[in-house]
Amino acid sequence: MAGYVGPIEKQTLSNNYFRQVLFTGKYAQLVVMCLQPGEEIGNEVHTNVDQFFRIEQGQAAFIFGGNEKHLAKDGDAVIVPAGTHHNVINTSKSAKLKLYTVYSPPNHPDKTVHKTKADAEKAEAEEHH
Repeated sequence: MAGYVGPIEKQTLSNNYFRQVLFTGKYAQLVVMCLQPGEEIGNEVHTNVDQFFRIEQGQAAFIFGGNEKHLAKDGDAVIVPAGTHHNVINTSKSAKLKLYTVYSPPNHPDKTVHKTKADAEKAEAEEHH
């Protein structure tokens, strides 16, 4: 298929992997994510990538620049402009956080699957060496 057409809400809700790339185009990449209770992505910055998030289940704290905090829940969208330090934290102690994100331009190798945050950290460490 040339692009992506699919039930994104259903795919997001059924995903239990930390990160799974669904589509990679020339200028955008669609990724579903699942954060375990209390889990966080970790503070990061994408110098040349804008990032759009949509929460489909749960509640998240988005931290911008280290101290600007925004709470987002099911149905909310968040955009992190390129160059903004950010972290996403699942604020629940019992429920998974399920979201999808669009990177523009793509940020991960096509068809990437990281079943856990540890898998993601290992792969990213290998990419940068």
